Amino acid sequence: MGDSEALEGEAGPPRANAWADSARRARRLPVGAEVTARGVHFRVWAPGRNKVEVVFEGASPSSIELVTEPGGYFSALAPAARVGDRYRFRVDGEEGLIPDPASRFQPDGPHGPSEVVDPALFSWTDASWRGVERACQILYEMHIGTFTREGTWAAALAELPALSQLGVTVLEIMPIAEFPGRFGWGYDGVDWFAPTRLYGAPDDVRRFVDRAHSLGLGVILDVVYNHFGPDGNYITRFTGDYISDAHATEWGAALNFDGKNSSGVREFVVANARYWIEEFHFDGLRLDATQSLFDASPTHIISEIATAVHEAALPRGAIVVAENEAQEARLLRPQIQGGYGVDAAWNDDYHHSAMVALTGKSEAYYADYRGTAQELLSAVKWGYLHQGQRSAWQKKRRGLPALDLDPASFVVFLQNHDQVANSGRGQRVHQLTSPGRYRALTALTLLAPATPMLFQGQEFAASAPFLFFASHAGELAKLVREGRRTFLAQFPSLALPETQRRLDDPGHPSTFDACKLDFSERHTHAATYALHCDLIALRRSDPVFGGAHRRGRVDGFVVSDEAFVLRFFGQNGDRLLVVNLGRQLHRDTVSDPLFAPPEGSSWQKVWSSHDAAYGGDGTPPLESERGIDIPAECAIVLAPSGP
Repeated sequence: MGDSEALEGEAGPPRANAWADSARRARRLPVGAEVTARGVHFRVWAPGRNKVEVVFEGASPSSIELVTEPGGYFSALAPAARVGDRYRFRVDGEEGLIPDPASRFQPDGPHGPSEVVDPALFSWTDASWRGVERACQILYEMHIGTFTREGTWAAALAELPALSQLGVTVLEIMPIAEFPGRFGWGYDGVDWFAPTRLYGAPDDVRRFVDRAHSLGLGVILDVVYNHFGPDGNYITRFTGDYISDAHATEWGAALNFDGKNSSGVREFVVANARYWIEEFHFDGLRLDATQSLFDASPTHIISEIATAVHEAALPRGAIVVAENEAQEARLLRPQIQGGYGVDAAWNDDYHHSAMVALTGKSEAYYADYRGTAQELLSAVKWGYLHQGQRSAWQKKRRGLPALDLDPASFVVFLQNHDQVANSGRGQRVHQLTSPGRYRALTALTLLAPATPMLFQGQEFAASAPFLFFASHAGELAKLVREGRRTFLAQFPSLALPETQRRLDDPGHPSTFDACKLDFSERHTHAATYALHCDLIALRRSDPVFGGAHRRGRVDGFVVSDEAFVLRFFGQNGDRLLVVNLGRQLHRDTVSDPLFAPPEGSSWQKVWSSHDAAYGGDGTPPLESERGIDIPAECAIVLAPSGP
């Protein structure tokens, strides 16, 4: 394969011929290497550059010069190139070959060559799968590298039947874009189109998604569009226009979504969003730290991403979930109402209030919360607690009004990757509180009208911690280790010298290995596993709980600082959820109309977190001739019955 094979019929100054123009228009993606009937077509964005060559590896290395296009693109057809060929680019004759920024696979990691992949070779079996919508979902966050001992897609696939049996409906996969080293969370990805070689080949991802769909499980992917990782990022060798000169994030340079020559950056990101939906059949995306996607354009990049995901999935349904620390409610409104069209967002307020209620600690970013019954009740009814009022911790206003949004717009959780790791030693919630409170707040989380999410292993009280781990070398490893300790020092209990000395080294393999799940704990921790299975089954089978995701279906009142009652309204009769996180309570009467049963009926217990099957002691009747007695640290579900 020589330079003379660059483009058929080319003559004169470098420009695409008629076939190349046609190929460019027919491409699935605007960038990357795509297999066609006439060879492999390469395209890359490199504005400001004069010459780009694709260099093939092999016994007889060869190269092809790409042809310039308007808008800073370069492209060419390589007729002799095939699936499995490895290649890199040379830019302006500079030393050092660099991988394709839109590589579909990096078999030797981000510093190695890219590999030509043809997604059309995979045989899908999910033609009948209809995708997912926002309503009635139960999310399950997982990290492929620690979900199983093997840390591969193939091993995780073997556990899919158990997840289906648990009753979760959508798996949320932590980032998989290629990153350096032997392990990591994935949030420092540098090759955004290449599933990391650490977990398997691209077709292993497809097999996982295909099998999940056969079991009724949706799969969405966590993606990071706010920064590139610090190691293995070659994208600025093509052009500095990817990086903003006006904004920065706490993890590195921000992307240029609204500055000079930003159109190629926007196209790159939107193409990536479509790519995961079209070529891997993911059912949506979770967007990391959207508060750091800086964009003053008329149409925000988040809105473009949401549109791209929903359109790419058609005729299937898909969802976009956002992490947004600033709690900007506009993300969650339809675009026709001036919103960004995102389907749901993580509700940190719910988590933070629940953690204070569970542990009694209100350090650092927990300082704004009291964990009271009123806080939890408000979070259930209205989503965000901070909707524009001042945050004492941040010393500024936080959030925007969200009172008009449906409960399903908010993802609630007691654990996620960040919050477990931020305990310092990676401790799970059940290790930080009493069994009674843990069961009661688990019930609230899984039955409340918001969209609940579990973190891997939570369903069986995993003993494995989830720590921060990142495999770097040299000075970067030292900076990451020191940066992690500095971050955790915002918690006074983790800032003590003796505590800092005990923190795990993010770069040590033992830190990573410690986080791997032990699935035998589904049996050894059977009571906790049964708790989660039964609550999920109740949510999915009871139409009153299942229909509460729409606004106005739930109201409630406070009984004490640690106890409250929620009333779920439904066509099949109402339900009460009584939650008490404190000591046993006695009331001669409850003077609130929400506690009154429907006419001609009385309240009957249908579920209790004090059930012996979950490790409790049983629950006596709530009402008797002497009044109402609410057990300590308990959640009880009541339904109306006949007189």
